[in-house]
Order: sequence, then structure tokens, then C-alpha cells
Amino acid sequence: MRIEYKYSRFFGTFLFSMCLLLVVMSCGNDDEPPVNPTISHTVFMYLPWTGDSAPLTSYFRQNIADMETTWAAHHSADERILVFFAENNSSASLFALDYEDGKVVRRPLKQYNQATFTTAQGLTGLLNDVKNYSLAERYSMIIGCHGMGWIPASGKSGSRARMTGGYPWHWEVSGVHPTRFFGGDAGYQTDITALAQGIKGAGIKMEYILLDDCYMSGLEVAYDLKEVTHYLIGSTSEVMAEGMPYATMGQYLLGDADYEKVCDAFYDFYSTFQYPYGTIGVTNCAEVERLAQLMKDINSHYTFDPSLLSSVQMLDGYLYASGSYATIFFDAGDYVSKLCTDITLLAAFNEQLERVVPYKRHTKKFYTAFGGGRSISIKAFSGITISDPSVSVMAAKKGETGWYVATH
Repeated sequence: MRIEYKYSRFFGTFLFSMCLLLVVMSCGNDDEPPVNPTISHTVFMYLPWTGDSAPLTSYFRQNIADMETTWAAHHSADERILVFFAENNSSASLFALDYEDGKVVRRPLKQYNQATFTTAQGLTGLLNDVKNYSLAERYSMIIGCHGMGWIPASGKSGSRARMTGGYPWHWEVSGVHPTRFFGGDAGYQTDITALAQGIKGAGIKMEYILLDDCYMSGLEVAYDLKEVTHYLIGSTSEVMAEGMPYATMGQYLLGDADYEKVCDAFYDFYSTFQYPYGTIGVTNCAEVERLAQLMKDINSHYTFDPSLLSSVQMLDGYLYASGSYATIFFDAGDYVSKLCTDITLLAAFNEQLERVVPYKRHTKKFYTAFGGGRSISIKAFSGITISDPSVSVMAAKKGETGWYVATH
């Protein structure tokens, strides 16, 4: 695969730098889409435009092709795959993967004009289109784009829009493999809270949301999305630009998802990849609230010792001790083990954490494109991150997250 490298001085990638290009304008068709008979399961792949600075378009094409390979071998009359794909910032399409005459074909459903809707209302409109074209008992969503966890899209401080500093994009640096971290121009970013509101507005509770983006397996993210999905699948760290290995993983995302095999397929691919780095965790959202209660109990009795900060497992590429580039995402289990000295309370927390993240896998090291590209050893891994101990200015708004409010 090839991708055109472009130069920018901004790191607008966050949160999911969710590049959520949510569109509501239809091209040349005022008719309401037909309502199909109810099927069991619809998988919706959402692959929006990620901006000019670090486009993932060529990788998305491969992701779709890999899912087509999966669908050819595991198609079902009781299930559908719909894909939203933006070729550029002025053209997007919604199509279904159908199986006809022994092969997979793309059946066009709707064309969208240029749109920059990153609001809950925009996402609700798109999901309503999905429902109209593929009415199902259950829905699941795959979101491919750039990401940076819970970090808000805009604001005077602690936001993706404020992440500057003149550092060149890794997409242009020789020898640095691109990831799904840097990128996602400001006009294409969406907050996690807006994603949750958009899904809720469409009257859907997802079976799972697979966040094929960097830094999305985090407690702050899970807490915001726990009411709109049963499970979350994501990475604690940066995801290579190739994204999830849908050619082998895809079959386990169909029907009744097999989350353990999803993790195994991810590990099998990335442990033998040219760049053998990857982390993945599956969050059971039904267990998150109980973990928050235990975390609140711990926080009411213990205060973190800042001198221990450097000993907590980092899972991002920020290596400086303070300022803009301090660590934002720490391993949640390792952090609490250094915060709480009550053996009984810590054991209760760890037991619940296992229920929250029942499946997880990681390679010996994770990769970060930040700072010219490097790998960092993983010595502790719970499958999910937390930003509570971060002193980064980028985490300045951590106290406004639903998770923080619920646990302090």
C-alpha cells in the first residue's frame, strides 16, 4: 500500500480525532430509502474523510477489500454489511456488500455531498439512513479514522485544536511508519460525547463499537459510551495505519461476535507484522459503572504520590515529564496498584477490572510515531488506560470527563 505524505505543523489527531464526517445532504434523490425486512444483524463500517494532512484513504480501501474477503467466505442472508466511505472531502457514499453469483459486489445506496457535520445530529441522521436501508434487530459499528481517546476536539486549552508546536507530521519523516494517531484535521473531529449522543438519537444500542483508531481503549471513553453499546473494542496505544486485520479478524465480528478470537486474530497479525507492535482490549460496558464505584472509594482514601509517576506503565508516546508532551494515557491497572495500598480494596478493584476487560492481548512493545518513531516496552497491561495521573496540559480537562466526575 502507498499513501501520499503531506506536510503539516499541526497534530490535530485526537480523540478519535474522530474525523467524523457526518453527512446529511443527499445527492439528487429526494425519495425515502426503502425499508428492508428485519434481519438479525447489521455491521456498519464508518470510514470518513480524515483530512488532507494525514489521509488514511488508501488504508481504508484495503480495509474494505479485506472485509469483502471475509464476507465472501462468511456471508449470511440474516446479516448485512453497510459501508460509509469518503473518497475525499467532497464525496462520500453509502453502499452494501452483497453476495451475488458467487462473488461480493458493492451495491450503491446513497451519495452524499460535501459536509463537515461533526455533531450528534449529523451522526443521528447517518445512522437513521443505515437503519432505513438495513433494518435489523442488532447493530454494530466499526469506526476507522484518527483518534486520541477522550481529549476534546476544541477549546482554549487541553484540546486537539490546541496541540501545536511545530513538530513535523510523522507521515513525512523517513523511516517512521504511519499510525492512526497524527492527523484528522480540525474540521473533521468529533467528541466522544457527541458520538454517544448521535447513537442515542438514532435509538440504537450497538452490540459493539470497534474503534479502529489510536488510544480508544480508555476508561474515560468507555464511561461516555457505556449506555450506547454493549462492548467496545479498541487499542490502548497507537494503531498502525493498516488498522485492524479484517481479512482474518472480520469473521469474528459477524453473527455473535467472538471477542476472544478478535483479540487473537489481532495479535497473530501484529506479532508477525513488519512492525510487530499492537495492543487491543475488549470492554464489557455493563461492568464499567461498578468499577467507577470502586475507583471512587479508592480515591476517597488515597492520593497518588507524584514521585511514583515515572514507574506507572505509559501507553502513549509522550515521554516528557511535564508540559504539552507529558504522558496522557497510563495503564489503568498499574496506576491503581500504585495508588491503593489496601490489599482487600485493591483485590476487589482488580477483580472488577478483569470483568470490565475480559479479553486483551499485546505484543512485547507498543509503537509510537511520535518523536521520530520508537517502540516502548510493556511490563504491565490491563487492556485499558486512565488519564487520572497525567500532568500533561493536553489532559487539562480530565476533570470534566464523565469518568472523573463519577470517581471523585
